[in-house]
Amino acid sequence: MVLKEHDEALIEKVKGENEEFRRLYLEHHDLEQKLTELTRSKYLTPEQEVEKRRLQKIKLSGKDKMAKILKEYDNQKK
Repeated sequence: MVLKEHDEALIEKVKGENEEFRRLYLEHHDLEQKLTELTRSKYLTPEQEVEKRRLQKIKLSGKDKMAKILKEYDNQKK
């Protein structure tokens, strides 16, 4: 699902140990559901288009933060 370049074991470990990562992971999942719901419509109102872009930006920012946290954990293993 999220951060395909990282293995699931590492993601599960970090979710269990890092509160910020866990929060970001859950937020990412929630945003993904909201975006899926928005994209089901054939036509989006201008307000929905703005909301879609806003959610995409938040989701991408969270994904970047999660990748940084995972990289830090991955570097600790080495």
